[in-house]
Amino acid sequence: MAGRSDPASHWETVYRTRRADQLSWYRPHLETSLQLIERVLPDRGGRIIDVGGGASTLVDDLLARGYRNIDVLDLSASALALDRQRLGARAAEINWLCGDVTQYPLAAASYALWHDRAVFHFLTRPEDRAAYARQATLAVRPGGYLIVAAFGPQGPTRCSGLDVVRYTPGALRAEFGAAFDLVDHLTELHETPAGAGQQFVYCLCVRVQQPGVATP
Repeated sequence: MAGRSDPASHWETVYRTRRADQLSWYRPHLETSLQLIERVLPDRGGRIIDVGGGASTLVDDLLARGYRNIDVLDLSASALALDRQRLGARAAEINWLCGDVTQYPLAAASYALWHDRAVFHFLTRPEDRAAYARQATLAVRPGGYLIVAAFGPQGPTRCSGLDVVRYTPGALRAEFGAAFDLVDHLTELHETPAGAGQQFVYCLCVRVQQPGVATP
């Protein structure tokens, strides 16, 4: 997602040349994300978007828990293909979206929950972060939730050959402006497949109706 020269080609190369379980952010199960999702969205019919979800097992675990209205958005067609191959026949239950989250034509107020683990920190340009925040503000319905996990202050400064931005919980929440209120934040020490530690910060926010602003 970072590096505007040709980010799609970069991630295509990553997913074509390395197995998903070799990538530094890989976890067999996204336990923290699942706990937060089940906490705020008990309705298994609530619509979820997993941003950057290609090759992640989150969609498998959501289906196993009975969630049935899931979109997976990723910049890499190869990453999405890995997900579909792994899911087999169940892949038909998912709405697969291939494109750049900062530009993808998402419908207004269409999601009860927006989830992103390890995409936002690749957005090193302020204008890209602003575009991402506008997309989340547009697509998450009032009363819906935003879960974003990015590298924390002790996290790496580069990942997959790209620079990243590290965040405190306050700085991460501030990127989304007045449209979201912080509900909770968590810090997780993720162990990479190679055995290294990566600090992630999670922010759980709720979409609010801003005074004087019409619901999209």
